[in-house]
Amino acid sequence: MIRFEQVSKVYPDGTTAVNDLSFEVAKGELVTLVGPSGCGKTTTMMMVNRLVEPTAGRIFVDDEDISTVDPVQLRRRMGYVIQQAGLFPHRTVLDNTATVPALLGWKRAKARARAAELLDLVGLDPSVYGPRYPSQLSGGQRQRVGVARALAADPPVLLMDEPFGAVDPVVRERLQNEFLKLQADVRKTVLFVTHDIEEAVRMGDRIAVYGQGHIEQFDTPAAVLGMPATAYVAQFVGSDRGLKRLSVTTIEEEDLEQPPLARLDESAQAASARLKAERARWAVVTDTDGELHGWVSAEALAIAGKEGTVGDLARRMEAWVPLGAPLKQAFSEMLQYDAGWVAVVEGSQFVGVLTPAKLHEALRRSVDADERGVGRDEVDFTSVSDV
Repeated sequence: MIRFEQVSKVYPDGTTAVNDLSFEVAKGELVTLVGPSGCGKTTTMMMVNRLVEPTAGRIFVDDEDISTVDPVQLRRRMGYVIQQAGLFPHRTVLDNTATVPALLGWKRAKARARAAELLDLVGLDPSVYGPRYPSQLSGGQRQRVGVARALAADPPVLLMDEPFGAVDPVVRERLQNEFLKLQADVRKTVLFVTHDIEEAVRMGDRIAVYGQGHIEQFDTPAAVLGMPATAYVAQFVGSDRGLKRLSVTTIEEEDLEQPPLARLDESAQAASARLKAERARWAVVTDTDGELHGWVSAEALAIAGKEGTVGDLARRMEAWVPLGAPLKQAFSEMLQYDAGWVAVVEGSQFVGVLTPAKLHEALRRSVDADERGVGRDEVDFTSVSDV
């Protein structure tokens, strides 16, 4: 969708912003450009909409050489989100969002209807927020309006320059989550500039790690964290890259252990006898359809004796995550609830439990798989456990 072919930008004073860039962004892919200030990542992005003209090389969007396209028309075909949102202070939120459709000649009613639809999509009720002005919004709300405005004309390409950098960490994480959910639905081709490696890892399908004016590594987040291509990349992603990799390694069914199960309607006596025979200290509680309901301790079952059912003694399952969630989420649940394991569900169906040992094994298996160029299911658990 976006292709750079030996692109360079040298300013009149001799400063080389980027040098001989060649890379490609696939349709529907979100690529993060990450690196320190002054490394050329924003220049790269601004050359895509011709706010900056390259000195050499060619850039293609959907196989069209953008140097042959009128810059104004080119920009109206792309969404652009910047830090602080860049909203017009004298225009309402609804009119801000309808800016590009209006410039493209849409009728006012159609442009405003599209704007209302997009505000709703980013979680802002148009009847409430549409009539307001940017000064009446929080920082996070302004950033949402910025995203809505960028999407209003349904552009195939979205350029985002530090879009969440001006808000506090809590709001930033919420905006990141919401944008990832939105991207899963709209599947735009996105260039996302950030200086934060954790944001780059979290947001990107692939990451371009910039040195000074060039790309040191262009790969998936897991590969960048697990196998830095150069010493520079290893230093940039940090010595804690193993912990960062938890956020891009998902929980798979083969990572799980299968603990003893007890049904809601089972007698306490029967469940107690079974756990005693298995020398188990607890059991996961499900209903007859396999839906997760909690857990029960062997001690509680033994004390109950012949009285009651498992359902009477079951305790709420605080620590649980969905199958396919990142290992980081499971690790966070363990820490938050001081739990020795977390339950894993698919929908409401219990699938298994993830223990700290299995979490470590899943992480090591993921790294091993990348190093060998095979799937995680092809890595021998035994060999990984011995590492």
